[in-house]
Amino acid sequence: MGYETTDKGLIYVGIDVGVSGGVCILHSDSGTPPYTMQCSKTEATPHDMAEQLLTPLYALGYPDTHVVYTMVEKVHSMPKQGVASTFKFGKGYGVWIGILSALRIPYELTTPRTWMGHYGAMPKDKKDRKNYLKSMAQSLYPEQHITLATADAVLMAHYLCVKGMLGPVKPLHHNE
Repeated sequence: MGYETTDKGLIYVGIDVGVSGGVCILHSDSGTPPYTMQCSKTEATPHDMAEQLLTPLYALGYPDTHVVYTMVEKVHSMPKQGVASTFKFGKGYGVWIGILSALRIPYELTTPRTWMGHYGAMPKDKKDRKNYLKSMAQSLYPEQHITLATADAVLMAHYLCVKGMLGPVKPLHHNE
């Protein structure tokens, strides 16, 4: 049993909360492949971030015609990360959680280790890993222009989609 059964189309959203992160929206009117994709680098301000999510969702007829499943990368500070960069990282995470909560869009928090684990062994070096993930996302969606900024979001949305088709999922957050 996957996600709820519905006669509505499905939208899967992957959000990479990093300063150079991105947002990916996969959608299908029938709830099954083929999926079409919209992805972009994360906008600079909270207002622009909310618009970045809402504009394509509303264009697809959300909430009347689609059910949305969202995955947000569950992140934390890393050793040797500077104070300013840690603050920016946490701020992006908090802004996305605030946007989703205010809009009452359910979301699932998933660690990079979990969603990346779906795609197999990864290079240890960060630059090599980022290029590997970009290449993987591009191979899954060859007709799309995938960048380093959007690759993680694309793969999170894809993982969320596959996870929903394969079986049981844990309940999604919905902060009230």
